[in-house]
Amino acid sequence: MELRICIDVDDMERAVAFYTQGLGLQVGRRFKSDFVELLGAGSPIDLLFNAPGSKPIASGPGSESVRNYGRHWTPVHLDFVVEDIDAAVARLQQYGAALEMPVTERVWGRIAGLADPFGHGLDVLEFKGRGYDEILHPH
Repeated sequence: MELRICIDVDDMERAVAFYTQGLGLQVGRRFKSDFVELLGAGSPIDLLFNAPGSKPIASGPGSESVRNYGRHWTPVHLDFVVEDIDAAVARLQQYGAALEMPVTERVWGRIAGLADPFGHGLDVLEFKGRGYDEILHPH
């Protein structure tokens, strides 16, 4: 089974710059001006242009909702593992990310919480030692 991650954005070129220049992903295919595939993560990420105020679904529960690219919370977010978290955070901020949780030390490494320019939350992680295995089997 393949997992594809879809991210709605309201400015395709800004989104491409944020995810390629900010995180080091590469443009795969450009299907149309409103659909760009990004490669370089564990799963392809599809940037989908959808205008602010448009409805994400036509009917049923949630159909009264409209797209809003201000900061919003959802129980799903993306974690990007990086080699140098300080450089990644600085780069992402340069491309429009808002730092919401400064770099914090954990037993498994370091984490920072950000929001992309489209209101989506994301974390960057820098593992140390055995990464998450440090939680399961501490020294």
